[in-house]
Amino acid sequence: MGYQPDASRYQNMEYRRCGRSGLKLPAISLGLWHNFGDATLVENSRQLLRRAFDLGITHFDLANNYGPPPGSAESNFGRILKEDFSGWRDELILSTKAGYTMWDGPYGDWGSRKYLISSLDQSLKRMGVEYVDIFYHHRPDPDTPLEETMRALDHVVRQGKALYVGLSNYPTARAAEAIDILNQLGTPCLIHQPKYSMFERWVEESLLDVLQEKGVGSIAFSPLAGGQLTDRYLNGIPPDSRAASDSRFLNPEQITDEKLEKVRKLNAIAAQRGQKLSQMALAWVLRDDKVTSVLIGASKTAQIDDAVAMLQHRQFTPEECQAIDAILG
Repeated sequence: MGYQPDASRYQNMEYRRCGRSGLKLPAISLGLWHNFGDATLVENSRQLLRRAFDLGITHFDLANNYGPPPGSAESNFGRILKEDFSGWRDELILSTKAGYTMWDGPYGDWGSRKYLISSLDQSLKRMGVEYVDIFYHHRPDPDTPLEETMRALDHVVRQGKALYVGLSNYPTARAAEAIDILNQLGTPCLIHQPKYSMFERWVEESLLDVLQEKGVGSIAFSPLAGGQLTDRYLNGIPPDSRAASDSRFLNPEQITDEKLEKVRKLNAIAAQRGQKLSQMALAWVLRDDKVTSVLIGASKTAQIDDAVAMLQHRQFTPEECQAIDAILG
């Protein structure tokens, strides 16, 4: 007998409406950025996906270039989907993206119609599915007309290859323009995926307000600032950490004494709340309804357990908010 999901999986997860759409997303979604490529044992990836679904996480987020190597996260996910989740496809939200370098030559990057449609066709083939629920443009293209990129997104929805479309890494003004074009085309933008954490708050300046005004949902990526907002770095940089591994996403120069001091103060508040720092950091990103979902990465099932347990205590008192803002400056 193969995998059977936990029958109680929907009882404790919170589902939030995505903008003004009819779609609800789990408050916590699982990103397949780092731990689903060929460098990871497929059985570990399988256990992460099973545990997430057992806890009510229905949204799995990919991109064409996730791995390493690029494409391997989609291929490995497709294998697990077929072997473990084929009977539950209609209970899942699958998303993928295109916008970063994926193949050689002038048609394997950025935002042309040629690249986006070709990339999605490749993604569907790797995952072994007929459609994805959300297809994102992964980053704005400075050279391709925005109308061309948005028309490509509209086209894949009309083809039935995606149910919804979204944007990622778009600054506020560019996002607003793209959303307006999609509305004119008749394929509304469902969601925006920006980088957002206690240490990266640019979205609070105007983006979240614009998205809310236009009825677009949001899902925050890197809410733990690459692991900085965990207990991992409370006493400096461990030799087996991401910051010590020559990662291009987190380097020792980012772990300054000033940053460590903030982390320790935040950890003290989390302890007073009866939470881990990582749990408080996730709850903080979800503290109001402008953010639909928070996107976590995981290498161990215990990290997924911790994230979901956060939902039992995600409210903040005014005093806690003031203290956190004082620390973050």
